[in-house]
Amino acid sequence: MGHKAQAQEIADTGVMVNGIKANQDVLAQRKIDIAFANALQADVDACIALNTEQETLKAKLKEKTEEFDGAFTAMLKKAGEARKIIKMDMPQSSWREFGINDKR
Repeated sequence: MGHKAQAQEIADTGVMVNGIKANQDVLAQRKIDIAFANALQADVDACIALNTEQETLKAKLKEKTEEFDGAFTAMLKKAGEARKIIKMDMPQSSWREFGINDKR
């Protein structure tokens, strides 16, 4: 039997809170009272808020990753062009000055 997804756990816990509130007279004997239900609901609310923030951050991370990938590709293309010119126009003994460690 597998674990439930976090969103399902949050939803199920919210249902549990409602059940606790509806049956507090029976559950209060075991220290599961309205204060407990309210604290649990606060935890549910916090999880919902944090999950929403996390999803927003994931979307921003994806955007930044795409932005980085584009910039990185452009950098590699320019560096490749420079490398070709340097290798054609400069003596091999000076290539290290440009960060080129090739033998040819």
